[in-house]
Amino acid sequence: MLNITLPDGSVREYAAATSGAEIASNIGSGLAKSAVAVRVNGELWDLKREIESDARIEIVTRDSADGLELLRHDAAHILAEAVKELWPDTQVTIGPAIENGFYYDFARAEPFTEEDLATIEQRMLEIVARDELITREVWQRDDAVRLFREMGEHYKAEIIESIPANETLTLYRQGDFVDLCRGPHLPSTGKLGTAFKLTRVSGAYWRGDSNNEMLQRVYGTAWANDKQLRQYLRMLEEAEKRDHRRLGRVMDLFHFQEESPGAVFWHPKGWQLFQTLIGFMREQQNAAGYEEINTPEIVDRSLWEASGHWQAFGENMYTTETVDGRTYAIKPMNCPCHIQVFKQGITSYRDLPVRLAEFGKCHRYEPSGALHGMMRVRAFTQDDAHVFCTPEQITDESIAVCKLILGIYRDFGFDDVRIKFSDRPELRVGDDSIWDQSEAALLQALQQAKLDYTHNPGEGAFYGPKVEFVLRDAIGRDWQCGTLQVDLNMPGRLGATYIGEDGNKHVPVMLHRAIFGSLERFIGILIEHHAGNLPLWLAPTQVQVLTITSDADEFALEVATRLRAAGLRAETDLRNEKIAYKVREHSVAKIPVLLAIGAREVENRSVAMRRLGSRQQQVMTLDEVVKNLDREVKNRSRESAES
Repeated sequence: MLNITLPDGSVREYAAATSGAEIASNIGSGLAKSAVAVRVNGELWDLKREIESDARIEIVTRDSADGLELLRHDAAHILAEAVKELWPDTQVTIGPAIENGFYYDFARAEPFTEEDLATIEQRMLEIVARDELITREVWQRDDAVRLFREMGEHYKAEIIESIPANETLTLYRQGDFVDLCRGPHLPSTGKLGTAFKLTRVSGAYWRGDSNNEMLQRVYGTAWANDKQLRQYLRMLEEAEKRDHRRLGRVMDLFHFQEESPGAVFWHPKGWQLFQTLIGFMREQQNAAGYEEINTPEIVDRSLWEASGHWQAFGENMYTTETVDGRTYAIKPMNCPCHIQVFKQGITSYRDLPVRLAEFGKCHRYEPSGALHGMMRVRAFTQDDAHVFCTPEQITDESIAVCKLILGIYRDFGFDDVRIKFSDRPELRVGDDSIWDQSEAALLQALQQAKLDYTHNPGEGAFYGPKVEFVLRDAIGRDWQCGTLQVDLNMPGRLGATYIGEDGNKHVPVMLHRAIFGSLERFIGILIEHHAGNLPLWLAPTQVQVLTITSDADEFALEVATRLRAAGLRAETDLRNEKIAYKVREHSVAKIPVLLAIGAREVENRSVAMRRLGSRQQQVMTLDEVVKNLDREVKNRSRESAES
């Protein structure tokens, strides 16, 4: 007799081996229809795989997180099958599920075209309609290598050869297509449904190594149903309109060029936005008890070796060797340097916590194919801070950091923030006992702050567990920005101590904290979140004064002078152009407030004010407009962004 325990604790008995498909069918036809896999004692299995002993199981449905990932993985396999049917000489390599979709890398002499994508997508629909059975096969490694070499799939054979010889592996077969995969997979291709679409093609190096040959990567998206697919495609259309790279050009904020890939060339207006963010954060940090410092950008290799960064992060660091034989690295992060500042002089427990902050310029090597505007760069400015405290202060300081981060996000219009707790990764420094203490302290802070969070296992930093703050933007995309990490490892590795109440030296706890994360990336997120319609207090040019006739030039200059005297960023447009043309041009450039001045306004010493995105005008006196806009900026009102 076989006992199967369901998630609600109920137990079903079976006389012989059973499967997830059979159990789902026994429970109900609706569940059987939506089932795509089964979780057996915590491990995902194929629905048809036999369960031969007592087990706790959970039926995985197509609209769950695990179910969506499985659908996307199967979509990648069906994509590969379609390509092989259309172009048999193409070699397949790898094809995983990714966030919101999937991709597959192919080795093919001719590049795929947009027309090819439509052809492939049509063949995928045909494969789904065939409803081919998907079967799992267990193979020995060397036999699998021979199989794929005989098929002419040399890339796949190379992958299998890298697997230990004594390790069994699984192949999955659907129709005439067979692929290496640990699974699980859908019972048949028909289970995928039609809620998928191929989106684009890009290049990708074999195994991510630029020394290897270039492959062609075909991307797609897949969803549980057609409604979800339509919603996602609409979001992509909206995201294209909001693309910070396009808006950055329109608003004259920044540009990129090949001579410095992954780095931003800031224009005056963009640099104004950058400095406004720094000024805001500086104000918030000062009020929260942080002291601002600045540390070198180039530091000797020995410090990075001592901190553990060289071993864990060395391949992403820019290095140089000087004529005297010393190796230096451009800093990829600020924490080791902050410890050097903390170490100067003797610190008592009475002086703790010490909160050090820096707007530190960092450089990290990212592969060329991974660079994406300001969202993925090689040179960035981090709003980094480190809190040195006693073990007893961890909880209170962590709570204070969480409140600071969430409050700042609200000021920028991000009210939907998800929190993830990430524990120890496989590659890490420090004893497990230290990790136990760090993880427990960080979890206690989240619980005492009454913050909801999800668990992100194995994704902590190499020196300590972390909390990630994920912002959801106006069109539903998630962006991981802020982090909080508890570090009981690095201070000791770098010799940081304080004198405790007992008169002995103790190693301080170090909390790593970033809020914007990267200022460059945060600006990109802000631009896309607001579709370029930045709140008045943030906008590089806040007010544009437009003349209707040349007789208004003198008063327009006076208006701009008054606005600037009040601290507002105002410019004038005195060109001999029609007012409609001027309004349209400055609206495209996303100027929040336009003030039009004609003969009547000159006579009454007034202005006709129009907000970005509104067709309505409001006539106000010069005194009123200066007073109201000044108040709005000082209150950091969202009115101008939301009107």
